Amino acid sequence: MKIPASGTRTRSLLNLPVMNKNNTESIALKKSGNRELADRMLVAVDTHAAYHVVGRQIDSAAPQPTQRVLPQSFVAFALKQLTLAREVHVVYEAGPFGFTLARTLLAHGIKCLVVTPKKLDPYHKRVRTDKTDTRELLADLDRYVRGNTRALRVVRIPTVEEELLRARNRQRDALCRDSARVAARGRTLLLHFGYRVSNMWWKQQAWDRLSTTVPQDILHMLEQYRTVILELQKLIKPLEKTITADAPKALPVGMGKLTFALLLREVLTWDRFKTRRQVGGFTGLCGGVLQSGSTRQDLSITKAGHRRMRTLLIELAWRMLRYQPQCGLVKKWAPRLAACGKNKSRRKQIIVALARQLAVDIWKWQTGRTTPQALGWALGA
Repeated sequence: MKIPASGTRTRSLLNLPVMNKNNTESIALKKSGNRELADRMLVAVDTHAAYHVVGRQIDSAAPQPTQRVLPQSFVAFALKQLTLAREVHVVYEAGPFGFTLARTLLAHGIKCLVVTPKKLDPYHKRVRTDKTDTRELLADLDRYVRGNTRALRVVRIPTVEEELLRARNRQRDALCRDSARVAARGRTLLLHFGYRVSNMWWKQQAWDRLSTTVPQDILHMLEQYRTVILELQKLIKPLEKTITADAPKALPVGMGKLTFALLLREVLTWDRFKTRRQVGGFTGLCGGVLQSGSTRQDLSITKAGHRRMRTLLIELAWRMLRYQPQCGLVKKWAPRLAACGKNKSRRKQIIVALARQLAVDIWKWQTGRTTPQALGWALGA
């Protein structure tokens, strides 16, 4: 698909007429000097690296045809809308482009929303293009600004400092995955020649054993993998040290500074939650429900929340069972877990319930609603 050169479509978009020629509704306009201002301008953006697909709607008029705008020209286009309407609302989906655009627009007085991505094909017509996605996003924005807050799932826009903190988490995760991936290749190589080892074969003690049992040709190939892993470890350790510095000095026994610091950086601020239901919804550890009429079916957890936070909470839940047997949360769920025996499905359900309640308890603690002592947690040194 050919992208229009700068100064062609972009320039025409900046000078779009206030009224769509196909519009059949009247729009309440206010005189301001020689220019007429609309009450509200809605702009939906389908972001891409090479271009943005933009849809625009003025007040209650029909949406105007979508157009392409070069990314470097979009802010100028958005500022142009401020001269055409009293309020300008912009929406785009969260993704690889981050929040830089949203922060820029907000700084200029434009009301910008970043929303969670969703499948913008409500009638399942199996026709999805940039144009149709932009139209559906624009329709949802229209419903949202009219008062239907469920039309969009708005994402909290972090500050640059908060985004950098979370980016270090993601960088560590990526490096750890790369290290595990290379280790798995080495393990597969050994298995191919009849040597079964763990994924930690590259550590010094295991490597010394391999050096005396594996032929030199295989060992030479393994050594190349090990060199890559060791270099990755040199990058991971300083990152973990930086992340751990954010952890509170006094933590409940078993939580671990690194795990808790990773959790804090993913949440950014616990004050964003007003109720315990919001905490559970954010984690995605709430059970799904299928209900129609008198029929009701309980489903597995929704997994609609924060995946990384969910993983960390499950890890913390298992640690609490081991290191905090005296707290009320563990006393409630530990007997049920023991009664499950080897029923893995039931054990998973119980540990998820424990993790969900643990998230609520951490929220209460971090927002000053309770104390670790009131929760029955033993603090470490």
